[in-house]
Amino acid sequence: MRFFHLSDLHIGKQLYGYSLLEDQEWILNKIYELIDKERPDGVLIAGDVYDKSVPAAEAVTVFDRFLTKVSQLEPKIPVLIISGNHDSPERLSFGAEILSRQQVYVAGSCPQSENEHLKKVTFQDAWGETDVWMLPFVKPGYVRKLMEESRKKTDREDGAGQGSYGSQEADREPETEREEIRRDYNETVKFLLERENIDTARRNILISHQFYTAGGEIPKTSDSETITVGGLDQVETACLAPFSYVALGHIHRPQSMGRESIRYCGSMLKYSVSEWAQEKSVTEVILEAPGQEPVIRLHPLKPLREVCVIRGTLEEILEANKDRVSEDYVSIVLTDEQELYQPKEQLERIFTHILEVRTERNWKLAKEWEDGQEEETQTDPKLVFEQFFSQIQGRQLLEEEAEVLEEVFAKVREDEG
Repeated sequence: MRFFHLSDLHIGKQLYGYSLLEDQEWILNKIYELIDKERPDGVLIAGDVYDKSVPAAEAVTVFDRFLTKVSQLEPKIPVLIISGNHDSPERLSFGAEILSRQQVYVAGSCPQSENEHLKKVTFQDAWGETDVWMLPFVKPGYVRKLMEESRKKTDREDGAGQGSYGSQEADREPETEREEIRRDYNETVKFLLERENIDTARRNILISHQFYTAGGEIPKTSDSETITVGGLDQVETACLAPFSYVALGHIHRPQSMGRESIRYCGSMLKYSVSEWAQEKSVTEVILEAPGQEPVIRLHPLKPLREVCVIRGTLEEILEANKDRVSEDYVSIVLTDEQELYQPKEQLERIFTHILEVRTERNWKLAKEWEDGQEEETQTDPKLVFEQFFSQIQGRQLLEEEAEVLEEVFAKVREDEG
């Protein structure tokens, strides 16, 4: 049995002000072509379908086109979607009943009452049935009432009003606020999974969108993730033992946690400069006989435009790229020590999607200047600033900058007088 694992589509996202809708539609078409070619038994999308809880109409249209094409394939390939922290559970779940008739299954909200349970879709192959469980992004507050009702019910059944959960509460040492937040997240996910009484004799898959850690090891993140509560929304992977494979979303860098079969597939595109060296892919998981470790294959994704970091002097960069026009998203780091004339304007002749132009000076020279000041102290604060500015920026003050500086020091002298 074969599944494609995707997550963190973030449709509608912008990168340094550039709309990525064209890039996202391009890569979703490539993913569709891969699905059409490989024909997996199902497609698992582990949250953050959209970048905003109220996505723009254009973003919804892009995802609708992708789903429509996949749902029209014959024989049918089920698509299972959960909400992430960027999604609105209610909006993502709109039309879920109608979509399920096309074997597009959406779990927007986690159970919040006693008669609600995690959504489950069952697949069949030569080795028997496989249950795929869908756990949308959850915060402790979402299910606090359900947990309290469950605890009261357990206490009543125990007769003495002290169920095992209550005993642990009484025996627990006082916690810091950070420890309490982490405990709440752990107990929330553990509670939702344990109440399903998962049959471990069967093959089980979980789709989840949380910040999972493994024995204290935390996942490697990128600048584009939104980690809530200062990274305290951590859930230990110990609660994932019943599952043959765990399809995770939330982290944009592809990686496994604890064991190879608990995996973040990563985002489909690079959503920050910090991801420029990452390889994006579609994760394929192959389940065979019960008890066997799944096989994981990666299908590389080639984007419409790359995210690149280019470093060098302005002259070096212009010379190396003089015979082409690049549409890639580029972060340019200039290492020139001298003053440059309109560097961005010169670079824009070659690079059509510049994310940023940064200057990286020789900080050793700045340190030498500071050391020299210890030996020869300059008493004129205006001159000190001009020397410091020249050393750090590699140029003298422009005329208008010098005028502003003079006005500032004149105001200081006036106030002191």
